[in-house]
Amino acid sequence: MGAQGVSALPLLVVEHPLGGERPEAVARRARQAFEQLSALIAGTLDSAETRDSASGATAISNRPPAHQADLAALATTDPATTDPITITVPDDPISLLEEFTARNWADGLPIVAPTEERVKAMLGGRDGAKSLGMMPPLWRQVTLEKLAVNAVMAGCEPRAFPIIVAGVEAMLDRAFNLYGVQATTHPVAPLLIVNGPYGREVGVHGGSGCFGPGFRANATIGRAIRLILLNVGGAWPGRYDMATQGSPAKFSYCIAENEAASPWESMVGGDTVTVYGGEPPHNVNDHVSTTASGILTTLSDTAVSLGSNVGWYFSQSQLLVVLGPEHARTISDDGFTRADVQRFVYEHARLPLGRLRLAGMWGMHDWPAWMNAVTDPDALIPQVPSAEDVYVVVAGGSGKHSAVVPNCTFSRAVSRQIRISD
Repeated sequence: MGAQGVSALPLLVVEHPLGGERPEAVARRARQAFEQLSALIAGTLDSAETRDSASGATAISNRPPAHQADLAALATTDPATTDPITITVPDDPISLLEEFTARNWADGLPIVAPTEERVKAMLGGRDGAKSLGMMPPLWRQVTLEKLAVNAVMAGCEPRAFPIIVAGVEAMLDRAFNLYGVQATTHPVAPLLIVNGPYGREVGVHGGSGCFGPGFRANATIGRAIRLILLNVGGAWPGRYDMATQGSPAKFSYCIAENEAASPWESMVGGDTVTVYGGEPPHNVNDHVSTTASGILTTLSDTAVSLGSNVGWYFSQSQLLVVLGPEHARTISDDGFTRADVQRFVYEHARLPLGRLRLAGMWGMHDWPAWMNAVTDPDALIPQVPSAEDVYVVVAGGSGKHSAVVPNCTFSRAVSRQIRISD
């Protein structure tokens, strides 16, 4: 590409994620992007960076490690080759971890070797070549075989596989905007919320400590999703995942609704998985309130912040309210339904216009015309477009704590049915 071709290109102004950057930093990024594009055009980049990957390995390739190496499947679906890629790895967990880590196939934690037998067991007779679509940011084919390989690596039981498939199907829905979730500077991760008896049978936990360690189904299903996002989607930190600081939720983020402890119907009926592009949980501590109004006022205050994306990018803003069972029971005993909780949070999780003008994302916000027309500094500005954009789930155990999970504001929650036999 010559200088004349470059000068003829239209000027592209990218406000985010370059917002707030000094001119020299923007110039540096532009030079890096130009160098990468030039290398792509010249065909000098490692093919592992540019071609569709099988993204899951029964075996490891003998070629030198690359930052974004491809994973070989049992019968590779990589369009660049028709030959299976194999290597011999010592029967030792540390050696296996070192081999996979050297090729950027692991998340930094020990893995289970995805042998042919284990991957076949995970598939459970399903057609491994079946594709669910393309996964960003590298837009690779998402086959069931690739999902199975990564599920084995994460330590999943085969009966957890239908939950993983449903979760991936939901994430590939355009409304979820997985490209945005994968590539943003925001510390966001897909949270899987499992409803229905099948999730309980598999062991997905929605009781005490459900966001934390100690529950195999939660940990391994959530981890399998992350490995898929890394190995199939290609969102490696600092490369295609541009999260400034990241989040512990990027290791594993999966819970069940505690339907047995909920005073209301399930958030979503039947055996379903809901994916929600959210931040880590923000704790809501209220050991004093004995009324629905008291608890939800505390919760609404926790939900609003100048530093949150929610509210600034209004049309895509959503809030997830995770009520602990004790808080949920107190709220229900006051006669509140789930819809009442949604309406209360929608009406009370607000900041005055005068405060919003002080800091945060003011000047980069994206509001509809009616909000931009507001001039009263005391006017309370909503954080989400409607009460229906407040999701309410009951999870956790004993204790007067709840949580709020803001979304990243460029993703919508999506639910999919768990198909146990497919």
